Amino acid sequence: MEASATKTAMVPPGNALALGFTGTLGNIDSYISAVNRLPMLTHEEEMSLARRLRDQNDLGAAQGMVLSHLRLVVSIARGYLGYGLPHADLIQEGNIGLMKAVKRFDPDQGVRLVSYAMHWIKAEMHEYILKNWRLVKVATTKAQRKLFFNLRSHKVGLDSMTPAQVDALALVLNVKREEVVEMETRLSGRDIALEAPTDDEDDKFAPIAYLSSDRNEPTNVLEALQYDRLQSEGLSQALGKLDDRSRRIVESRWLANDDGSGATLHELAKEFGVSAERIRQIEVVALKKMKGTLTAFE
Repeated sequence: MEASATKTAMVPPGNALALGFTGTLGNIDSYISAVNRLPMLTHEEEMSLARRLRDQNDLGAAQGMVLSHLRLVVSIARGYLGYGLPHADLIQEGNIGLMKAVKRFDPDQGVRLVSYAMHWIKAEMHEYILKNWRLVKVATTKAQRKLFFNLRSHKVGLDSMTPAQVDALALVLNVKREEVVEMETRLSGRDIALEAPTDDEDDKFAPIAYLSSDRNEPTNVLEALQYDRLQSEGLSQALGKLDDRSRRIVESRWLANDDGSGATLHELAKEFGVSAERIRQIEVVALKKMKGTLTAFE
């Protein structure tokens, strides 16, 4: 956290030094104390700096506007500490939003920078929280993101919400109760490590032990494709090279049912008016011929 705080506190020299802000603070508490001592701008000063930035691209004016509003970022970041993310990182992301706001601020719109900058500061913090709070994203659309933060602020305690609470919150947020239930389920979930703990206990299993699948392994995929090709094109070609009687015997004996329970030698012998031994001989010759065709087909 100290490294992040130092990075957050780094600002260009010049106006910052004149305001007593060294830019090389050692920890987050020192940084917060320093930015809270920076003087705030009057309305006239803010408008003057904003026009200098817009009309003359004066970076010194931009720096003055950013420095005077760093305390706003700290204040907003404090409201997001419940997500378990470093305070310094939240401030750093908020400072990025503040700089974007200063760059886009129009002094002729009739609003103060503090009102305009709040949107940009929160937007950067929200993006950071959604990317880092959970390995798997819990909110991907704009509506889901809004519901995510509203649900966190309205929900009381860690227990699951009752149906009445779900209905009441859905009414307050003007969303469907199914959406509230789904988002609460995402919030209550926890990330699980795929790897097992590094110990010598043999009775502990991690998800990676039973989630792995060889179905999409390249060798297995190629083998499956080859097998399907033999089952379709190869088998059809091999059967096509047999005479009608041999083909009838092979199909009746081996291809009539999936479980392999085909016709018996005696049943086929009766059908063709020959002995069962003759049927067996024809079958052996036919299968040998088919094997040669399939081998060449591969």
